[in-house]
Amino acid sequence: MEQIYDLHSHSNASDGDLSPEMLVLRAKENGVTHLALTDHDSISGLAEAQITADKIGLELISGIEFSCTWNKKTFHIVGLDIDPSNSELLSGIASLQSTRSTRAQQISLKLEKQNIPNAYETILAESNKAMITRSHFADFLLKNNYVSTKQGAFDAYLGQGKSAFVNTEWASLEDTLHYIKSAGGTAVLAHPMRYKMTASWMRRFLTAFKAEGGLGIEIITGRNNPDEIRRSLHFAKQFDLYGSAGSDFHSPKNKWVELGRLAPLPINIKPIWRLFSQSPQTT
Repeated sequence: MEQIYDLHSHSNASDGDLSPEMLVLRAKENGVTHLALTDHDSISGLAEAQITADKIGLELISGIEFSCTWNKKTFHIVGLDIDPSNSELLSGIASLQSTRSTRAQQISLKLEKQNIPNAYETILAESNKAMITRSHFADFLLKNNYVSTKQGAFDAYLGQGKSAFVNTEWASLEDTLHYIKSAGGTAVLAHPMRYKMTASWMRRFLTAFKAEGGLGIEIITGRNNPDEIRRSLHFAKQFDLYGSAGSDFHSPKNKWVELGRLAPLPINIKPIWRLFSQSPQTT
């Protein structure tokens, strides 16, 4: 049977729309054989996802997506094949969730100054989540008719430089890689072309990333074009990184990004799943 890897996805344990159970079921329906659940700074959905995956015969890869700060720039690092019970990992998650909570309250205060009251309290009550992301604020703004689209919320309020944007200092690159490696995981740079960096800046980052123990880079994502694939592949080869593929699925409402709907990983690159203990070495 053809193996289909989707190594970047989100449930409602962070900013996805589907429960971990429904996410796994949807992945199975789409032909995915190996799925990584990589919620933002959270592993709280992994247990539910694992129960469902075991029932339906899908290989679940325990994962997480960390936000990190390097040279005042924000990057997302996916940790794959992690041990969710690792104490260093759990300590790092707790610290980042505290950062997210503080940021959410600051965003809410800025929205109040724009005559948009009670955002934080409303989101917290409706979602029953300890962790609130900008996506939750975007949903709040859309639901309450402050914007006409979810993207409009970022364009008008939540995006960088906008009135409710909060500049946030996340974990350092060194700490982020430490959390992942302590948990026996593999660190992968998520969606490298989304940072809009020059090639020289990307080389500087990947030099630091590799020096701290980073092993992979996403070459295939849910919405990259052939030129972006080519450029990501170039960086992978230049820094001898393994290639990864992940949709970054969040919601069925986004018709452009779907679980398992991915271009094939180029054959001239080492697949990241070769490093996973339960994956075959020949693919």
